[in-house]
Order: sequence, then structure tokens, then C-alpha cells
Amino acid sequence: MRVRRSVALLAASVVALTGLTACGGGTGQQANTAGVLNVGMPNGPQSENHNPFLTSSAASSLGYRWMVYEPLVMTNAINPVEFGKPWLATAWEWSENYRKVVITVRDNVSWSDGTPLTAADVAFTYGLLKKTPALNINAIPFGEITRDGNKVTLTFPVSQFVNQVDILSSIVVPEHQWSRMADPATDPVKNPVGSGPYALKTFTPQTVTLTVRDKYWQELPKVKELRYTSYNDNNAQTTALVNGQSEWAFTFIPNYQAVYTSKDPEHNKLWFPPTMAVHGLFINTERKPFDNPALRRAMSKVVNRDDIFHQGEAGYFYPKLENVSAIPTPAGDQFIAEEFKGRNYVIDVAAAKKELLDAGFGYSGANLLDPTGKPVTLTLSNPAGWSDYITDLEIIKDNLATIGIQARVEKANQDAWTTAFDAGQFEASMHWTNPGATPYDLYQSMMDGALYKPVGSAGVNGNWGRFRNAQATEALATYANAADDASRKAAMNTLQRIMVEQMPVIATSAANAGAEYVTRRWVGWPDPANPYAPPQPTLLTALDVVLHLRPAG
Repeated sequence: MRVRRSVALLAASVVALTGLTACGGGTGQQANTAGVLNVGMPNGPQSENHNPFLTSSAASSLGYRWMVYEPLVMTNAINPVEFGKPWLATAWEWSENYRKVVITVRDNVSWSDGTPLTAADVAFTYGLLKKTPALNINAIPFGEITRDGNKVTLTFPVSQFVNQVDILSSIVVPEHQWSRMADPATDPVKNPVGSGPYALKTFTPQTVTLTVRDKYWQELPKVKELRYTSYNDNNAQTTALVNGQSEWAFTFIPNYQAVYTSKDPEHNKLWFPPTMAVHGLFINTERKPFDNPALRRAMSKVVNRDDIFHQGEAGYFYPKLENVSAIPTPAGDQFIAEEFKGRNYVIDVAAAKKELLDAGFGYSGANLLDPTGKPVTLTLSNPAGWSDYITDLEIIKDNLATIGIQARVEKANQDAWTTAFDAGQFEASMHWTNPGATPYDLYQSMMDGALYKPVGSAGVNGNWGRFRNAQATEALATYANAADDASRKAAMNTLQRIMVEQMPVIATSAANAGAEYVTRRWVGWPDPANPYAPPQPTLLTALDVVLHLRPAG
């Protein structure tokens, strides 16, 4: 579970980053007198949108929002139970029932336009989330928000035990800019003003350039310029890594040893540490007949997770998910209910067909018919450039054919797909869940009715499949508000039973927070020997990584 954050965390001060040990490197390093770091993502052309709250914006897609805007607390996805690093907050204290937190805001921080950052900005930011549901993607139920000097107090109507990280890792935006916006939920923020060490320099649909500020509350980063390039697909991104055009990326590389690491074993690195989250096929449960759990259970029974791991994910990218509870193992072993221990996913076409026939489905030749006599068809969609997901979908399409489902794979435009998926305007797509210190977050991502929005409504951060089950929503609320571990365990066991019986998502793989990076010109990257942060460039901790980097040699 998440630990209580308190003023004791002052010992984790991050003001001085000068004594960091550089890892990586070696011989053959090249000087980087310009101080440029080239970052890449395989997400295709981007529309200019720097709104840091919107998951569909270019700032979120490429990850540069974390270089412009900063959180109150820097939390670590690969070790979520550890104390967070004080960032814009120097201390925070939760009440015993997790219904109140008092945050102490750091002094001597300024926005990129020179205006001081104060507790008023922090209070404004939380107030903005409270009154703008489209930005409050974690559906935090804010109560009263007050400030006194450099302290901001947040209250909540219910326990926020499970939401501590989401609340404290929230970015902060300047009141003097955001209060003038007509609609912060749609404003593209063409002139971003942040407290981070970088400011926007130029934008094109392919490349975004950030330059270091003259003044920053920490030591200025050694990386003087960040260039984010959005490549058309994974293959283009991999080529850029190999030829030196890109030095940091989160991309899928099939046969990575042959095409990437072996090309320069000394400098071409990758590290993909696991997190408590999963990947799987999210199904729009508001579309018939996929609102029928018998159909979803049958589909899960024929999905070949071994093929998805070895072929789709190249045997390294996303580990195979074993247990029917969808809890990653061994990380989540302690949470698995007794009734599901040792029960792993197995392929059973005969059992899947029997389940369908028992539920009123039928067949016309080899084609599956729903209970009304209509053929069961399904469009499986993901961005064209996400080659591992596309391969996963091709495997799933063939798997579903064994029970008569006529599926097709749609290679979508990334921007269009992101918008449609967020609004529930899809049939089935591979996607990930949110990570957490316990399985609560991954289950919430799959089945929390509190996150439900009707099809066509955007701004969700979970339950993309629009799954509705009152017992699941109640169990999640019980877990979040439980007064003791026994109550939490009972609620967790209920969630596992719903996962197995209702199959809101066909989970296939465990998640990671990894990256490829090149140590030829920059050292100080996180790795298994120095796991100070996950290396993924689109995560909150990307800023922490950049602040650790030093020129090679």
C-alpha cells in the first residue's frame, strides 16, 4: 500500500543535484558542446497543444510537459511505496483518515515569465481541477481548498488513501495566465508559462524544441536544449536511435539485440523496469453484444498470451500476464486471493464455445451469431505506428476467429485514435491501465463506475471501456475508504472475482516504465544499479532524469 507522506520527507531534499553519480558512458564518447539532448517518440505528426492536463496534447504525447511544468512531489512509478521527493512542496502532512492534507509550498520559485510562484498558484490549480471535470482526469473529489501563508490545505469528503500520489504529483500552473482562459479544458496554451527549467522555443508537427531558462530554483540542468521529434512509427524511431539522431525514446523494437543494442553495445542501452499495471484489450462494453460478460469471458479463453509476449512484444517489452486475476506476478503475489492462487490463463477453445452456446449465442457455419441472430464482428484499432500493439491485435484477430468472431485490424491515425478512445468511440483497442502501489489502480482503470462518462464525453483517466457494475464500484470505494487492512483485503478479493467473472478487459501483459537511451554523449541515466527513477521520457520523473544527466567524458 501507499505509505503516509509527511514532513519527515524533508530529508529527501532535491535542491542540490550536483553530487549525482554518472552511470553509463565508457570509451568512444562524443563531446556535446551545444548541450543538446534529442528525445523521440513514435507518435506521428502533432498538433500544437501544450495543455499539460490533457492526455491528448502534444505536450503529453511527447512528454515535454514535465520539463515546463512541475509537480509538488516527485514520485517514482517503479517504487511507489517509497517516500516521494519534495519538489514544489517542501512538506505535506495527511490526517489519519486521509481526508485532509496540508502542503507547504517551496519559497523562491518563479514562473518562466519572472512572476513568483506562491501558495496562491497551488490553491488555484487545485481549484481549477475541482471546477473543471475535464481536467480532473483522476476524479479527485476535492472539498474545501484554503491557504494560509505558504501552506495550502485540501479537504475531501472521503478518504484519499489510494489517491495520495495522484494528488501530490499534480502539476502546478500559474493563476495569472490560467485564470484568463475562456475554457482551460480546451485551450491549447500556445504560450506555456511554467516553473520548470525549460521554456518552449519552437514547435512544428514533427519537432518541438525547448531551451533552458536563465534562472531556476535548482541547479540549472547541463542539458541546454531539448529537441523532441515525433517519428512516424516504431521503425523510424529505432533507426533514429541507431544512427544517433535520437538519444532517448520509449518505443518497441522487435529483435532489439540485432537491430539496436548490438550496433553499439557500449552505448546503446535499454531498461524496462516493471510497474503494478497491465496492458490488454479494452472493449467498448456499451456496444452489443460485447456488453455480455459471457462473450468477453469466451474471448479471453482463446487469446494466446504466449504469442503476444514472444511475437507482439519481442519477449521483453511487456511481460506475459499469468494469473487470471490480472494482477502481475511476482510483484502482486501478496494481493492474489486464495481462490485464484495458481490459476493461470489457459487457451481452451472448446470451453469458450460452450460458454457462448450456454449464453444463447449460435453459429452459422463457422461464424458466431449473437442471441438475436446477427454475426458478431469487431474492429480492433490502434495507432498505425504502434507496431507491437498492431501485432498484438493481429494475433488476437486470429485467436477470435477460432470462436467465429469476424474481426479486422484498423491502423489508425494517432491523434484521431487518441481522441476517439478517450471519448469511448471505439470497439476494441489495446491500452494500458494506471500503475499504483497496489492492484487498486489497475482495477480502477478497468471498472470504476465513478470514472464512467457517456460515449462521446472525453476527459477520462480509466474505465475507457465504459464498464458499469455497481458491485465493482462499491468494492473500489470500500478499498479506498477502508479503516483497516482486513477490510481492504476483502474488497480486493471482490474485485478479483469481478475481474474473472465479468472480464471488463482482456488483460494480456504486465506493464513497465522503460526506455531506450544512448550514453555516447550523456551519462547519468537510471539503470538497475541506480534506479532513482523509471527511464520513460513521458513520465513525471523524466524531469528528474534530465536533471541527473551530465555530458559524457
